[in-house]
Amino acid sequence: MVPALVFSQVKKKKDTMKTATIEEVVFQKKVTGKTNDMTAVKISAKDAQNVASISGGIEGILKTLPSVNSNTELSSQYMVRGGNYDENLIYINDIEIYRPFLIRNSQQEGLSIINPDMVSTVNFSAGGFEPRYGDKMSSALNIYYREPEKFEVSGEASLIGGRLTTGFGAGKDSDGNKKFTALFSGRYRNTNLVLNTLKEDTDFNPKYMDFQTYLNYHFSPKFTMSFIGYYSKNDYEMIPKERSIDFGSLQQPINLTVNYGGRENDQYKNMMGTFSMNYKPSDKWRVTLDAFAYQNREREYYSIASAYVLQTFDPVTGEPVTSYDTGGQIEHARNDLFVRTYGTQLRTRFSPNVNTDIEVGFKYEKENLKDLTNEWKLVDSAGYSTPISALLDPRNPPDLELYYSISGKNHIQPTRMSAYAQYSQKFYWGSNKVFINAGARVAHWSFNNETIFSPRAQFAVKPDWDTDMLFRLSGGIYYQAPFYKEIKDLDGNFNPNIKSQRSIQAILANDYEFEFEDRPFKLTTELYYKKMDDLIPYFMDNVRIRYSGKNNASGYAYGIDTRLFGEFVPGVDSWLSASYARVYENIDGRGDIPRPTDQRLRFAMFYQDYMPRFPKMRVNLTLTYAMGLPTGSPIVLDENRQINYLAGYSYQKTLPSYKRVDLGLSYAFIDSKEKNKLSGFWGNFDDLILGVQVFNAFNIRNTVANQWITDANTNLMYPVPVRLTGRFFNVKLEFKIK
Repeated sequence: MVPALVFSQVKKKKDTMKTATIEEVVFQKKVTGKTNDMTAVKISAKDAQNVASISGGIEGILKTLPSVNSNTELSSQYMVRGGNYDENLIYINDIEIYRPFLIRNSQQEGLSIINPDMVSTVNFSAGGFEPRYGDKMSSALNIYYREPEKFEVSGEASLIGGRLTTGFGAGKDSDGNKKFTALFSGRYRNTNLVLNTLKEDTDFNPKYMDFQTYLNYHFSPKFTMSFIGYYSKNDYEMIPKERSIDFGSLQQPINLTVNYGGRENDQYKNMMGTFSMNYKPSDKWRVTLDAFAYQNREREYYSIASAYVLQTFDPVTGEPVTSYDTGGQIEHARNDLFVRTYGTQLRTRFSPNVNTDIEVGFKYEKENLKDLTNEWKLVDSAGYSTPISALLDPRNPPDLELYYSISGKNHIQPTRMSAYAQYSQKFYWGSNKVFINAGARVAHWSFNNETIFSPRAQFAVKPDWDTDMLFRLSGGIYYQAPFYKEIKDLDGNFNPNIKSQRSIQAILANDYEFEFEDRPFKLTTELYYKKMDDLIPYFMDNVRIRYSGKNNASGYAYGIDTRLFGEFVPGVDSWLSASYARVYENIDGRGDIPRPTDQRLRFAMFYQDYMPRFPKMRVNLTLTYAMGLPTGSPIVLDENRQINYLAGYSYQKTLPSYKRVDLGLSYAFIDSKEKNKLSGFWGNFDDLILGVQVFNAFNIRNTVANQWITDANTNLMYPVPVRLTGRFFNVKLEFKIK
């Protein structure tokens, strides 16, 4: 896409080269958390705090980028360019972190591990990222936590939770910087009030709490030690009672009424600790040694019986006309998971001059996975467990057949090793600025005894034009290294023969910076193509991904993303995003079909504004429109009564489009930017802000999945939509004490 405003800009002065010294070639403004990745997009930590989002924080604002998709507001998970939730790397201070594995629906999720209060820099790459990032096929998100400069206390209280953060710095080193800094933060969240907008007679009690700390001690300007600690506990309790939902058409309105018995009680406990030593003997050398440990204990327990009535009504009188079916089912699970990962990594950066970086790194991990799975479903409906033959011959009753049954007892303790090397260089080619970043990484996992090699490269050129434009080309071979989800087959057992999925990527991009009405703007356009093989087919059950456990598919993805970023209103950043994307797979040579994450057309906006006469009154708005995903097909069993992941070839049903608007309004009673400070008690505050958030402002009932009900008379299967949350008003109070 060629920007329409290419030829409309005023000429600017050309850069001049110095001959006596090496001139630093600058493509963009410098940021904290140095990165040579030209595919990375910097996200403002302040914008992430301001965004009105139920999922909250960093992920909430990521979903407004053109390449990022999600069809549920309750989840902090996201899909990037046709990939699924498991294909995204997440780092905090260059340490990879993990999400819970047994999350089945977005109602079970609490907050993301990333605490926006502690964040200084956010770098996000939607593909084509540099070799120092790990082996995932879709994206890389790298978060850097901040060091407080002085004593601070800040907090928030709202109808769905709160948080409290405190930090301080003590002592001074030879350069005048704080010698010791500490940052502590705790959060609590309960989305019971939000879940009550689901229009179900259900008792929800989802409780989430966490505590994080970030400590730094600067022995000298050359040597620093730091520690990140994290603990979280997420309890989800649900007691369903009754559900009634209307669907169908105007000519044939259908109602499903379900009565429940039983409950669900899930627990997720996560702990992480990272100890780092940073040594910088000179401006040219930097050495970092990290030791890390992560532990995750998850329990998913539920036993829920349900009885339903499926009937239609007269569209005029509203009286029931036909009862299609009555039936019931029992869903049961006793799933336990224990994951422990610990290891160390060494990273070295050598910078012979300001335009050159050479990086080398090595990582060793020891993993311990214990998985106990016992999950089954009994359906009393046509073709399943209805004991018709027992009526004919009571002396010979039929066997009880479950709709599906998954059981497994697995315990593995593999090791994973990886290493990378990359070279980055900025230089002039004539009067044009050029950047290259090339390297490779290699990894080995003892469980499947597989070694993978991943070369990657980035190339960028900034022509010496009057128009401020940057062209980028990046790509390489990206693997999806298997872990707990990928190695577990549909029977509940770990498959030691599983291999890494592979994606060969190419991304062509253009950045165009210009000014309009004396305000800065940037238009970014990216074209990409992915050729994938050794894919593991999967289907999506709400937000849970179930893999087949076999590398028997190939596929490809392509698309175009565009984002207009700038000061639509002077002094605050906003952006518009649009994308078109397709992703297909071919299972066992049967032909191409859309993958469950085939997002197609998507549009999003993040907008901030304030009143010129009342600058303390602020507003932010997020808008999302995304075409429905093809994850609305029923789960079908094969002749052996095993889940058939090939059902997509027989059933192709797409969910409705996802449409949502969230609005945030706030008034700053005390603003840290004010020149006239208050005295007395109120003089202790830097900020005091009262806000109102309107989630799902237009009360659009989006659909996250389909529940399939079979008509006993005709054997027809009816898709009953599983709806998401409605409109909800949240009130919050934010403060910061200096």
